[in-house]
Amino acid sequence: MALQGLVDWRGRPVNQKRHGGVKASMFIHFLIVMANIANIPMILNLVSYLHGTMHMGVKDASTTSTNFFGAICFFSFLGAFVSDSYIKRFYTILIFAPIEIMGYVLLAFQAHLPSLHPPPCDMINRPNECAPVSGRNLSLLTLGLYLIPVGEGSLRSCAAALGGDQFDGDDPAELHGKISFFNWFAFCISLGGFVGLVFLVWVQDNEGWGLSFALAAIMVLVGTVVVSGGLPFYRHQKPTGSPLARIFQVFVAAFRKRKLSLPENVTEMHVATDSTGTSVEFMQRTSDFKFLDKAAVDDGDTRGQSLCTVTQVEEAKIILRMLPIFLSSVLGNVSIPLLLSLTVQQGGTMDTRLGGTSIPPASLFIVPIVFQMLILVAYDRAALPWLRRATGYAGGVTHLQRVGVGFASSVMALAVAAVVEGCRRRSAASAGAPPMSVFWLTPQFFLLGVMDVTSFVGLLEFFYSEASAGMKSIGGAIVFCILGVASWLGSFLIQVVNHATARQGGGHGWLDGANLNASRLDLFYWLLAVFALVSFFLYLLCAWRS
Repeated sequence: MALQGLVDWRGRPVNQKRHGGVKASMFIHFLIVMANIANIPMILNLVSYLHGTMHMGVKDASTTSTNFFGAICFFSFLGAFVSDSYIKRFYTILIFAPIEIMGYVLLAFQAHLPSLHPPPCDMINRPNECAPVSGRNLSLLTLGLYLIPVGEGSLRSCAAALGGDQFDGDDPAELHGKISFFNWFAFCISLGGFVGLVFLVWVQDNEGWGLSFALAAIMVLVGTVVVSGGLPFYRHQKPTGSPLARIFQVFVAAFRKRKLSLPENVTEMHVATDSTGTSVEFMQRTSDFKFLDKAAVDDGDTRGQSLCTVTQVEEAKIILRMLPIFLSSVLGNVSIPLLLSLTVQQGGTMDTRLGGTSIPPASLFIVPIVFQMLILVAYDRAALPWLRRATGYAGGVTHLQRVGVGFASSVMALAVAAVVEGCRRRSAASAGAPPMSVFWLTPQFFLLGVMDVTSFVGLLEFFYSEASAGMKSIGGAIVFCILGVASWLGSFLIQVVNHATARQGGGHGWLDGANLNASRLDLFYWLLAVFALVSFFLYLLCAWRS
């Protein structure tokens, strides 16, 4: 039973009719909406704040923005480890949410007080006269920017796993509810992003970044208070001790016993859980990675780390099986945060008028977000039941097939972005020519929306479903870790490409300069498209072998 190891808030066995289900997941969905009202505008428009208010150059602003997104994703692993090992997921959320709020409060003070950021100047026409943020002000900015990821990353991973715990995967009715939960989880991210890009971006551009950061802190606070109200209805997974320690023990024991012969009868292996009860499920022995099975052979060695259960061994095997998908997915996502941040800068150089109103470039992300919400609802309510009947899969298609569609969309998005940027650059170089409309960016936004709907949800479902019961938070965190590592690799790629092209271009790289007209973003996009295409074929190979 999937309910094994789950308790109510008082530590008693759960009542399937009273605890969990859609009622409990609604509180989690509300938290996700409120948190993403705050952080999606931050992620997508941070480069404008760093460039316009903090006077960073194009390269530094893009790198800092990408690193911020990467840190959010990477720190999700911290909260996941704590919740799987020591503290229930619900309480982990309550501990880490105030850290995120504190980060927004610090940034609000810095943006509000003129002495804490560089003096205003014309960053577009006279960038050489603008002094970038430095010294103590840069330290304060960095502190605020990295407190937010510590809290937000932990909140993301724990909320996803806590929501998955509310449904019994062994019950056919609840299994469908679990699949829908992850679709609606992604929908709530998009809904929060939609509200944030309409409301908070308007505040950023018209009322100032200080008020915007303060409102973001309030949004996270409200979401935390509401999710606390669902405490009596949640199913809580009891922490099982460090899963990393259990897996490390398997590799240590397998190495010590590498010269032993494996018994043919599984009863000669250590099957039962240990006396501490750290395992919350029993897992059957599988035939792959046989060298790890030796860790469960009792050879009389009484040293610590020398004898593992079959379940421990299977947990380690799960990690090894997921590793190729993890690595290929990292490469497949490298270009996405770069495309997101650089598209905002593209929009800042284009005609943003819609009738008599100017649209903030970051608000253009409303286009893919609206598409994401519409397609998620259509997929969950219309396409999914039909696909279930046609394929026999509870999820309609396999998780890995869904991810593959997303990676193919990313290749097309980058190719379209390269073509549009080439046209924009030629238009900007023509004397007297009006700037291109910002709505030429719609096709690449559309394809980014397709990727989010497919690859993100597919990866979330895949890693959560593959993880053992004692590693569900870590399973969800792996997805965000993929995005984080991809973001940092993207930042590194910017530095490498800029350095290499500067050497060949007489000291001027593709992404040098204070504005995009002095850069070669179109060539950079073509390079990313080729990189994404190679990554896509590598992913197909890994998925086929899984």
